[in-house]
Amino acid sequence: MKKLFNSLPFRLLVGVVLGILVGLLLNSAETSGTAPGIVGGALNLLVSVKYICGQLINFCVPLIIIGFIAPSITKLGNNASKMLKIAIIIAYVSSIGAAFFAMLAGFGIIPHLSIVSDVEGLKALPEAVFQLSIPQIMPVMSALVFSVLVGLAATWTKAETITNILEEFQKMILDVVVKVVIPLLPWFIALTFCGLAYEGTITKQLPVFIIVVLIVMVGHYIWLTLLYGVAGGYSGENPMNVVKNYGPAYLTAVGTMSSAATLAVALNCAKKSEPTLRDDMVNFGIPLFANIHLCGSVLTEVFFVMTVSKVLYGTIPSVGTMIIFCLLLGVFAIGAPGVPGGTVMASLGLITGVLGFDETGTALMLTVFALQDSFGTACNVTGDGALTMILSGYARKHNMREQNISVDL
Repeated sequence: MKKLFNSLPFRLLVGVVLGILVGLLLNSAETSGTAPGIVGGALNLLVSVKYICGQLINFCVPLIIIGFIAPSITKLGNNASKMLKIAIIIAYVSSIGAAFFAMLAGFGIIPHLSIVSDVEGLKALPEAVFQLSIPQIMPVMSALVFSVLVGLAATWTKAETITNILEEFQKMILDVVVKVVIPLLPWFIALTFCGLAYEGTITKQLPVFIIVVLIVMVGHYIWLTLLYGVAGGYSGENPMNVVKNYGPAYLTAVGTMSSAATLAVALNCAKKSEPTLRDDMVNFGIPLFANIHLCGSVLTEVFFVMTVSKVLYGTIPSVGTMIIFCLLLGVFAIGAPGVPGGTVMASLGLITGVLGFDETGTALMLTVFALQDSFGTACNVTGDGALTMILSGYARKHNMREQNISVDL
């Protein structure tokens, strides 16, 4: 029970509920004319605290990008091999394939959902009385380009000192995420939903997100079916030989919301799938894909950003914008931190930079993503078995001798 109370989804859910209740209470009090001074003071305080929280979270975005993208590139480069390149390619193709699948579903489904963007009679929140501006150290796209170039250059020149510095920096930023950003999120999200409830839109918008979460879960199963179908067709093996063993890994991922925490169970499930999965490919592929293959999380994020954009801004991003977002999201997913909501955390720069989301949009994304993150992680972990089938098929087709391979990630 204590583990449940300390989990991020539970704290986010509590934040959402408390925020809505407080917002509705303030709305009702102002409408009835009860204690207008107290209501006004409370609103000023809430808006100011939310502004500061948003500034701090946005400040961390470039640091997260640099801290996870650059070290991930150096790690992959230092272990470069033919099989590694193939693994990276199929992981990226799977992720962007899931992204484009979600994009097409979004354009086909979201316009038909009962989403009300312009609601009459909305109340306006006051401006923040105290605005503590915390500028980012660099724009998010600059951070992305910097991360890619530094990571590649360190790999090309075998710069061990820089590589070690980047790995140390990654550990520091991970601590910042775990000890600062994530604990701050429930408060920031509670304040955001408090504002939405006070404005009067939350009762109209919340049911939409419940429907969207269910749609995304169906999308996970469709994508896994397609992924295993492709893997079975390429390898010439029956994918059910793998799928039937992945139940424990799926349930573990639902409970832990972490591919890393599920790794031991996933390895055990994959090894039970021999000889469909070669043992050396299991030892190599499963740990690697746990870090770079996030098809379920990517699928979820793409559909959610389109929904949030429609809810808050009245329109879905253009096709061109979504294509750019999907292609870049695949890159960000490879370097996403291994924490709950890691994919959306790593790609905050894309959400704000490419899609132009403001603090409210970012908060909504973080909330709905985290509330279903366990199922996205389960999709990621289960999909790793399909990609390992492809690696096994490639090794057999090219007559590669089976050997013991281990990857230290």
